[in-house]
Amino acid sequence: MRTDPIAGRARPRAAFVMRDGLVDRLFTPSQLAALDGLLAVEGTGSFDSLAPVPPETEVLISGWGCPAITPAALERLPGLRAIFHAAGTVKEHIDPSAWERGILVTTAAAANALPVAEYTLAAILLAGKGVPSIIEAYRDRPELDLEQEFPRIGNHRRRVGILGASKIGRRVIELLQPFDVEVLVSDPYLRADDPLHGQATEVGLERLFAESEVLSVHAPLLPETVGLVSRELISTLPGGAVLINTSRAPIVDQDALVEAATAGRISAILDVTSPEPLPLDHPLRSTPGIVLTPHVAGALGNELHRLGAQVVDEVRRYVAGEPAAHPVGLADLAAMA
Repeated sequence: MRTDPIAGRARPRAAFVMRDGLVDRLFTPSQLAALDGLLAVEGTGSFDSLAPVPPETEVLISGWGCPAITPAALERLPGLRAIFHAAGTVKEHIDPSAWERGILVTTAAAANALPVAEYTLAAILLAGKGVPSIIEAYRDRPELDLEQEFPRIGNHRRRVGILGASKIGRRVIELLQPFDVEVLVSDPYLRADDPLHGQATEVGLERLFAESEVLSVHAPLLPETVGLVSRELISTLPGGAVLINTSRAPIVDQDALVEAATAGRISAILDVTSPEPLPLDHPLRSTPGIVLTPHVAGALGNELHRLGAQVVDEVRRYVAGEPAAHPVGLADLAAMA
């Protein structure tokens, strides 16, 4: 049996468990070759059910479309020691009993956060320049007078609010540092010694909404955050403010958002909606000042290879007996998106 040159032992038996066809989108040929040097992978593709996965399998590489890893499934896989998730959250498909069994779980959430943060940065800068509103006006009126109709556009000292100091929220704040904007952040779990204080001003929720000219939502979807961006808070946004949501749709009161945008008070850039996709006759589709994108902020296309690269690195660490770079603990599930 072939042994791994790093750990000096037989390659751990492994299986891909994710949506059909996703393996070749996540991993480049060189990344797959690297995994083949580290693991003895079962089959030639991915499993959409855990039933055929051999009981002695030690490693699962999961992704979008992964079957639920339930207590019953774990009973069938007594040799399982590690689950490397090639995407963000794991709370929807891995039962807490996995951690009780001592199974290592890692996630590529950090890699998936990068394109979301890049999308958000672009949205913030375009919002500051008034681009979403200008596109609508310019479509019908080529003689548009920018100085007359949009006198306050620009990103010089624009006040940007970040709701949630999550991985993505932090990355957005980091990306904003070279720009001449004032950054506010609100998160009830932000500690006094957090280095983020050197990059943004911490404020309460009410002040965040009252003062942010552009407000970007990066809170996780939890029972206590459903409807967090309420009608009352939306009503306190400054006139002309832009709300950006790349997190989860239920965090925002969509009806209140439609009303505020219809009244011309604020506008919005939404990459997430409820339901998703929206019906063609949904008010969000026809409300002036609301820009919709179909959940494109997260990793897509060649960005998926970044997720694959992170998984390869985690597998290499595991085989070498090194600590994981991005482990997920049972306590982390409560704050996970």
